[in-house]
Order: sequence, then structure tokens, then C-alpha cells
Amino acid sequence: MSKGSEAKNNRQAATVYPPSTPEVDALVNELIGRVADKWTMIVIEVLEQHGELRFSRLAELAGGISQKMLTQTVRQMERDGLIVRTVHPVIPPKVEYRLTELGLTLGAAFCGVWEWAAENLKRVETARSAYDGRPKG
Repeated sequence: MSKGSEAKNNRQAATVYPPSTPEVDALVNELIGRVADKWTMIVIEVLEQHGELRFSRLAELAGGISQKMLTQTVRQMERDGLIVRTVHPVIPPKVEYRLTELGLTLGAAFCGVWEWAAENLKRVETARSAYDGRPKG
């Protein structure tokens, strides 16, 4: 057995995934699409750092998101069970958003992406520079 195939077999043996079903596959695909949407991850990060926030404060801390996009993002996140929207019966109405336990666990699951990025930033930059420096054509 070659070293390359031995390393591949070791990686495969170390990785144990639960059995897949069409429903699980569909959810994973949806969540990857949602997480690939930077605003969902930014909202999770902001709420994780600051706790329950009013819409305007959430928009301010998210930085650069339009009101329309933030509205769409929090509605979808609420539908998915990632955040809770609380309307307080005062005048003017006070609406706040906070992460659910489910939202917190999603944030924790994707924390590894930030860790990976921190560990591999120089390697990615080096690879990009090498690629960009290649002759075109």
C-alpha cells in the first residue's frame, strides 16, 4: 500500500458520519446555502456576542446590511428556529431578537471554519499569490 493511499484510508477511518437520508441531505444542503449567505453567519455572530438586540442595533452591529436584507435574513432564521423574535407590548413597539439553543449550536458548529481560516490564512494567501502570478492563458 502506498503512503498516499494509507493516509487516505486513515482519514476515512477517522471520519464517522451518521447514516444519511434524503431528508438529512436536503437539510444539510439548505443549511450550507444559508451559512454560505454571509448575513446569516454575521447575525449569529453578533447575537452570540451581544445577546438579545433590537432590530436597529442588530443592523448597526452587522455593518453594511440593508434593512430589507436584514429583514429577510431574520425572518428565515426565525422560520428555521435559529432566532426568536420577541415583540414587547409597548408604544412604540419594541422588537428584539435572540439566538435559540439551535442557533447557538449552529454557530458553534461553524466556529471551526474561523479556526481553520486563522490556522491556514498564510497558506491560502501563498496559494492565491502563486495562482495569480502564473502566466495567463
